[in-house]
Amino acid sequence: MKIGILLIAGAAVTVFNMIAGMVTCGGVFNWVYTLEPTAIWKPMSGHGPGAGFMIGCFVLNVILSIVYALLKNGVPGKNKYFKGLVFGLCVWAVGMLPGMHVTYAFMTVSTTVVVYWTILGFVQTPLEGLIIAAIYGE
Repeated sequence: MKIGILLIAGAAVTVFNMIAGMVTCGGVFNWVYTLEPTAIWKPMSGHGPGAGFMIGCFVLNVILSIVYALLKNGVPGKNKYFKGLVFGLCVWAVGMLPGMHVTYAFMTVSTTVVVYWTILGFVQTPLEGLIIAAIYGE
């Protein structure tokens, strides 16, 4: 396993997610966080999440990159880019969909937020896989 490349892939996905989050959740679609109930959100006091959140995201994205490295030979696709997209869709299907189902069923989060997060994940997670595959290679 190429540890240095996995760290770079994890960092690249973290940067991608930070930018995507600023544009989507912090920008274009931030209105979803004004839907009731609003008391469930932690106050951000005019700024985004702190360093602890970013470090956690980096660690999780390195783990995601390691999982890709372990499974890449079994992921269908004719080239690394398609494999990355398929890997991301698989992560979405087995990771995000069950999580969003449980969020909808057991938490007081607006249904619109759950739908938004599910659709955002459907777009963003395959792109994460694509980034990892492009960096990690064959």
